[in-house]
Amino acid sequence: MSTAHKYGDHVDTDVIIPARYLASQDEKELASHCMEDIDSGFHSKVRNGDIIVAGLNFGCGSSREHAPVAIKASGISCVIAKSFARIFYRNAINIGLAILECPEAAEDISDGDKVSVNFDTGLITNETKGKTYQSEPFPEFIKNMIADGGLMASLKKKKNEKK
Repeated sequence: MSTAHKYGDHVDTDVIIPARYLASQDEKELASHCMEDIDSGFHSKVRNGDIIVAGLNFGCGSSREHAPVAIKASGISCVIAKSFARIFYRNAINIGLAILECPEAAEDISDGDKVSVNFDTGLITNETKGKTYQSEPFPEFIKNMIADGGLMASLKKKKNEKK
């Protein structure tokens, strides 16, 4: 069971990881500054496996891959939102960050709620409120890509399996 960290609509990549930290490629350094401009305590309160819940157009703004990297490196296991900016969506999948579009869950889940996600079925359960929400599960190849750690890790795994 994961703790939800709730944010609103149009959380852009400049808020997820401010531009002043983009010179770093160190994932731990990026994670330490994740969301700090809208939630200064984010880094200290997130635990491995927690989730972010957000509104419309999460990850809008610039196409920087640093944003999903910072989120994943902070310990977040999944982002649930009403909708995602398309390039953020692709970048998240490419680095192995699970994301689910589910407007009902994003609307109803509150900050601090305990939430579980079944990625095979797309079922999101708000344990705090005793409610469930249905998102569209990922196709098998995307689930495998996320489980492998992202696109590049998945391709390397497939290459090694052919040897």
